[in-house]
Amino acid sequence: MKLFYSPGACSIGIHLLLEEIGKPYSLSRIDLRSGGQFEPDYVHLNPKSKVPALLRDDGTLLTEFPAIAVWLAKSNPEKNLIATDLEGEVRTLELIDYVVSSLHMQGFSRIFKPEKFAPSESDLETVRTTGREIITAGLKNISNELGSKDFFMGDRLTIADCALFYLLFWVGDRVKMALPANLEAYYQRLKSRPTAQKVFADEGINLD
Repeated sequence: MKLFYSPGACSIGIHLLLEEIGKPYSLSRIDLRSGGQFEPDYVHLNPKSKVPALLRDDGTLLTEFPAIAVWLAKSNPEKNLIATDLEGEVRTLELIDYVVSSLHMQGFSRIFKPEKFAPSESDLETVRTTGREIITAGLKNISNELGSKDFFMGDRLTIADCALFYLLFWVGDRVKMALPANLEAYYQRLKSRPTAQKVFADEGINLD
């Protein structure tokens, strides 16, 4: 397998998942900041021009964070990365969809790329503020759902935690927003995992 990623992008959650699975894979860096996603070779492979993308061993490409995460989890059932009961599975997908579709696309998109939502330059800060409000409300919801659990779905890491890993990395380490106490402790536990430390090193991310 080969993961197409950009350092610190949402693909870092899939990168963590691959490390947790522990099977061989390779990395191909796509620098979003310099427009690497629009290079002809990558567009030919992935016309969506985004990350993450996973080139599977059969030569087919899989895109979209939720789809990649579910495929990896169900392809490696011995790792117990997704619930086997219907309620647990849909609750996992509910969380991932909330992270990707609401907090990422509606919240962080306004923080990282406010110009896409602002009719004029004078509106940029208002757009950023709206993005932060979306994130703050979302963190409160996630904090309430997490409670005192070690992981989002209970006592073991699942693909839900891999989605939260990238979200909380953005919150705590990229935009330096405060986290609710239980989410801060949870994120620190995720960051301290050897798999997460390797992911940060592989992507050249220095958290000091």
